Amino acid sequence: MSHQSDLISTDINAYLAQHERKELLRFLTCGNVDDGKSTLIGRLLHDSKMIYEDQLAAVQADSVKSGTTGVGKIDLALLVDGLQAEREQGITIDVAYRYFSTATRKFIIADTPGHEQYTRNMATGASTCDMAIILIDARYGVQTQTKRHSFIASLLGIQHIIVAVNKMDLVDYSEAVFNKIKQDYLSFTTSLDLHDICFIPMSALDGDNVVNVSESMPWFTGVPLMDALNQVVIANDRNFSNARFPVQYVNRPNLDFRGFCGTVASGIFRTGDTVTALPSGKTSTIKSIVTYDGELTEAFPPMAVTLTLADEIDVSRGDMLIGSEQLPATVADKFKAKIVWMTEKALTPGRQYIFKLATRSVTGTIAMIHHRIDVNTLEHHDANELNLNEIGCCTVSVNAPVVFDAYKTSRGTGSFIVIDRLSNSTVGAGMITGASDDDDLQNPVSTEERAARFSQTPTAIALTGETNQAVAYQLERKLFDNGHSTTVLDAANDTELLSIIKNAGLIAICLNMPVEQVDIHFNTDQQTLDDIYTLLKERKIIY
Repeated sequence: MSHQSDLISTDINAYLAQHERKELLRFLTCGNVDDGKSTLIGRLLHDSKMIYEDQLAAVQADSVKSGTTGVGKIDLALLVDGLQAEREQGITIDVAYRYFSTATRKFIIADTPGHEQYTRNMATGASTCDMAIILIDARYGVQTQTKRHSFIASLLGIQHIIVAVNKMDLVDYSEAVFNKIKQDYLSFTTSLDLHDICFIPMSALDGDNVVNVSESMPWFTGVPLMDALNQVVIANDRNFSNARFPVQYVNRPNLDFRGFCGTVASGIFRTGDTVTALPSGKTSTIKSIVTYDGELTEAFPPMAVTLTLADEIDVSRGDMLIGSEQLPATVADKFKAKIVWMTEKALTPGRQYIFKLATRSVTGTIAMIHHRIDVNTLEHHDANELNLNEIGCCTVSVNAPVVFDAYKTSRGTGSFIVIDRLSNSTVGAGMITGASDDDDLQNPVSTEERAARFSQTPTAIALTGETNQAVAYQLERKLFDNGHSTTVLDAANDTELLSIIKNAGLIAICLNMPVEQVDIHFNTDQQTLDDIYTLLKERKIIY
């Protein structure tokens, strides 16, 4: 294997310690469908001698059966496309993580899907990466998916981009084709926040410019992909200026020790530094920085440590310790963010969700969707909701003040996830762009926003029959217990009051109201409470 050394046979402990100290680089591969992402990763693993012999034998046998790569060639994509559904379709569906190392670095690869309907998977894989490898098929050049993945990489703050122009063997290793693709890509990215972009022509199938320099492209004077991965400088990518320490746990094993556990999100903390606890605003100094291996004089991202303070100030899980002389963090109950929606049930303004920012969880709503971003063209469109895989610029309103930074300032304190309150599943991910403008407060609350908060359509329901009164209050209780908002209206011909109730986004259960003045009518002599409730769900009055 590529990271083997004589230490393995002479001193295994020294070898493991040496391996542990290597710098870790996380990167993802993305691009159009069938651009060769899985083949490229397979080639990296193969040529860096990171494949076990039995693994290689199995892939060779599968390659012969499939016949997709030609006589005598190994289909290296089979090393990565592990799901049966992926192999059947010849595509990548889920994010596949692979690990390998060289003499200088350890690597985690996220192989992300190319299909637009798996945008959420690509965003998930990119969220922790330092670099993105964007593959382009040399035959087709810059495609819609190329632009989409470049935009998402920019959105998620990935600092380093390698544009791998693959399948150069199919265009006769043409320098002109490569230069045309390079110019087209640079023209597109002028509107994106991308800086360190490197272009490499290659053939993943044949191994040209992947690990070894290609003899077929002598005109290319750059380094092959493996050298680029080893040489890229990521040490300065983290924010070491603005000290942020989200408190994950308060450790109180005895009366003599009170420490605050967490992971340094940004900046550097040193013993003796003055820190401020937010949102309380109380200050103290760092007494010690405690770890399993002993005390340290300083801590920086992404170290997990325990801080003890010189003063007994009130600090709890979800609070944040910040340095006193850096850019102040924002404390507010409203902020603007770009949200990637990750579930079939659409995001609707006004509906209650749980927002998890760093170590703090708080309930709240999406107050407004300013626009939806077309991930293929980068155009902005008006939107009342966000559907699966869509990205929108929104204002988030939470029910208690939270501490945050802009995502570009600090990933750890500028990102959040959205959690469904009933299923407790993650339904969205967001990147904070800044505090909310006061202008947002001038927008009146709409009927749709009120209704969305209670997952219902404002409706007037008439109940008739001998048991209508009893069923009305039973239905009110059942709707209320399931998170909806409703009221029983026992008045005849009071259309003005009925209009007020519906404008408030509520469901009105009407007694003694003529059926022609309501939206839907049920006869309690013929339909049970469960029948009525089921019909309300079927007709999307409640959801």
